[in-house]
Amino acid sequence: MAATGGSFTRRTFLASTAAATAAYGLGGVAPAFADVNWKKYAGTKIGVNLIKSPRGEVLQKYEKEFTDLTGIEVSSEQTPEQQQRQKAVIELNSGSPSFDVVHISYHVQKRQFEKANWLADISGFMKNPELTDPSLTESDFSQAGLLYAKNPQGQMLSLPFSVDYWLVYWNKDLFAKKGLAYPQTFEEMVKAAEALTDPKEGTYGFVARGLKNANVPVWTSFLLGHGVDPVDANGNLMTDSPEGIEAAKLYQRLLTKSAPQGVAGFNWSECQSAFLQGKIGMWLDGVGFAPPLEDPEKSRVVGKVGYGVMPRGPKAQASATFGDGIGITAASKNKEAAYLYCQWAVSKLMGARLLQAGGGVPFRQSILNDPETRKGVKMPPAWIDAVVESGKISKLGLPVIQPVTEFRDIIGIGLTNLLGGGDPAAEMKKATEQFKPILERSEKA
Repeated sequence: MAATGGSFTRRTFLASTAAATAAYGLGGVAPAFADVNWKKYAGTKIGVNLIKSPRGEVLQKYEKEFTDLTGIEVSSEQTPEQQQRQKAVIELNSGSPSFDVVHISYHVQKRQFEKANWLADISGFMKNPELTDPSLTESDFSQAGLLYAKNPQGQMLSLPFSVDYWLVYWNKDLFAKKGLAYPQTFEEMVKAAEALTDPKEGTYGFVARGLKNANVPVWTSFLLGHGVDPVDANGNLMTDSPEGIEAAKLYQRLLTKSAPQGVAGFNWSECQSAFLQGKIGMWLDGVGFAPPLEDPEKSRVVGKVGYGVMPRGPKAQASATFGDGIGITAASKNKEAAYLYCQWAVSKLMGARLLQAGGGVPFRQSILNDPETRKGVKMPPAWIDAVVESGKISKLGLPVIQPVTEFRDIIGIGLTNLLGGGDPAAEMKKATEQFKPILERSEKA
């Protein structure tokens, strides 16, 4: 790459983003784009298929900056999540999708996309200094991000984009009134939850999703603390293992002895609403639900919320992790141009914007640890600290299988039955037997 061209490209980019970085409080945060030949594919047109979400909105909002930087024209479309998944599958199955870049829900689509060979291997691109900035390295992504992005052969099939770590929101005032400290273990969490529960006062020590399907990540959070994944490395279901049953017992105890009435019908929104009222001691869920807790117009717990890393289980400490990525279709005829878009999408500048806008949490540790980025985050420093620490203990919160929805439906029904008095061992065995043939058929397909 000629020195003059590289210098001009970098100046162009920095000039086009200077106002934006100042407005977002990003200070010196900007990708060091000087080493990449960003103009090499000028004039190329690429299609981008995005999930309608705050992540998709941030990317669309700054598309012009990408075009100014590269000369690549972008035609992007945001589609609601369920419809986007259907559209992507139909088009990718055709062999001639209308898009070069696709936004992926890892926890639902990873296995499906890998088995169908729908994504291009970008491992070589990441090693090419003309295509990849030196700051974009595998080691900068959390371990969970790499588990999501790589296939079993170690090929990088996408770039990890936005992550959702599970943590514990806790009410510092309620804990202080009881003289309690934040729990460090599952056992301490149970004791604290029961100590904080006083139905006469309308206070409850714990809340989490009880609604079938939505409740499965709560149980997997406990299962991971027992050192076990829902499906092991050999494809065996661990849902009715001794650890799976113990995790179900913990789920049952917390949600029957320390949670408000009606919790069997709670999804994240009902849990959030209850916590906002100031009568819940702990709420286990994803980091992305935090902003309303610090909004005076919506919350009675502003300034009273603690953000706790998931306590240790009997064998491990793990934060159940979910997320999305961005990849290139194997059928694309513009893979290099599409890769430049993907790299821009997960760049430090775009990641800082995403974080500061409350639209998501980047998988890249360098963004989360950057002092200038943190200055612009509206959430309390403890929230960012919990995000960073959760990244260090992240584990995939759902198994990497195709029938994820069926898994959540069937196991979720068993978990909801526990809240009505079902036996943990019997319910987990029944659910496992029901799901096992579905998993076997999907793996043979």
